[in-house]
Amino acid sequence: MGLRDDLERFREVGEQRREDLADFIQYGDLAGGRGSIQIPVKIVSLPEFEYDQRDKGGVGQGEDGTPQPGQPVGQPQPQPGDGDGEDGEPGEEGGEHEYYEMDPEEFAEELDEELGLDLDPKGKTVVEEKEGPFTDMTRTGPNSTLDFERMFKEGLKRKLAMDFDEEFLKELCKVEGIEPREVFEWARGESLPVSMAWVEEAYSNVPDEERGTWASIEEVEANVERESVQQKIRREGIKHVPFRREDERYRHPEIIEEKEKNVVVVNIRDVSGSMREKKRELVERTFTPLDWYLQGKYDNAEFVYIAHDADAWEVERDDFFGIRSGGGTKISSAYELANELLEEYPWSDWNRYVFAAGDSENSSNDTGERVIPMMEQIDANLHAYVETQPSGNAINATHAEELERHFGTDAEDVAVAYVNSKEDVTDAIYEILSTESDDNE
Repeated sequence: MGLRDDLERFREVGEQRREDLADFIQYGDLAGGRGSIQIPVKIVSLPEFEYDQRDKGGVGQGEDGTPQPGQPVGQPQPQPGDGDGEDGEPGEEGGEHEYYEMDPEEFAEELDEELGLDLDPKGKTVVEEKEGPFTDMTRTGPNSTLDFERMFKEGLKRKLAMDFDEEFLKELCKVEGIEPREVFEWARGESLPVSMAWVEEAYSNVPDEERGTWASIEEVEANVERESVQQKIRREGIKHVPFRREDERYRHPEIIEEKEKNVVVVNIRDVSGSMREKKRELVERTFTPLDWYLQGKYDNAEFVYIAHDADAWEVERDDFFGIRSGGGTKISSAYELANELLEEYPWSDWNRYVFAAGDSENSSNDTGERVIPMMEQIDANLHAYVETQPSGNAINATHAEELERHFGTDAEDVAVAYVNSKEDVTDAIYEILSTESDDNE
């Protein structure tokens, strides 16, 4: 097996693992802590050494249990009675599952690859200032940091701006009856940086026998080829570059602020009587990967869990997905509590995500009069609402639709997703995580 075949097999392993990840999010057991995530994977056989079929003997081959050609090294020869069936019949018992263990950082990378996400978290809290590359400039500094290249470029630009074709102007001074003032005015009209004093000196240095060489300026222009500054430099080289004190710049290191990427994620769930088991499962299947993903993206992640019916209260994560109440629904109570709890996580220091989920049932006018104003009041990188309705929309399940009508479908800091089945979960996660604007800092 060649190297190219091996690389192709490893590529297949990577693709298979991403497929396993998507299947796990939609159908797998999401229970577990935050330290590591165990993804069930299908076994893809990797290249392995085999005995050469042309070689019947060899070291290590005994008479009993002699390996057969093509048998992988180290694998014992099948013996009678091995396996679940008899006489070579297939066994009926399932094999053990293989698991690939990944931490939240790798989970986030794999989800980025699977869904095509490009979330780039911003740090807010400055934890360290350090010297970076010498890219900043100042007018003073030690000679060792003087930027000679920049100074030379400034001097060269000045030379190009100040130089002119002296020989051509001297020919103009030889025109019949011309005066220095006329030469000077012609030069100014051509944007040549020449002074009146220079013209007068050049005019006075013209020998008497050469005066009247040309009948007019037009004759000079027609018979004398003008030379640009660039052509003159190529012909003569640069003998002198006019440096000035103002050209001096000294390099010093840029001060780089190392910022810690802190995030607080507020998870809000409707636990009223209408939130039955299937709805609760879809909430867990959507929220848990979001938590893992953001934990993997940020240096420091804090999670707040709020349950609500007509009232709201903070709960532990272990209780969050299992609670069921018999009360009514008032979603604004959860946002009021979230606003209070977020006071411990100031917007200037923390990135914030507020995720809510339910079946879109809410008390009359609560969405428009209380929830939407609260969402606009709470500073956050992203607000998201996930509607879970396995059996389709109920008549009074209008909360998600009201949010979409108010914020629009193209809002950069509000996402609305619909999860009616497990197959909708990955699309909902993409809808939420791809909504955040880069401007939210």
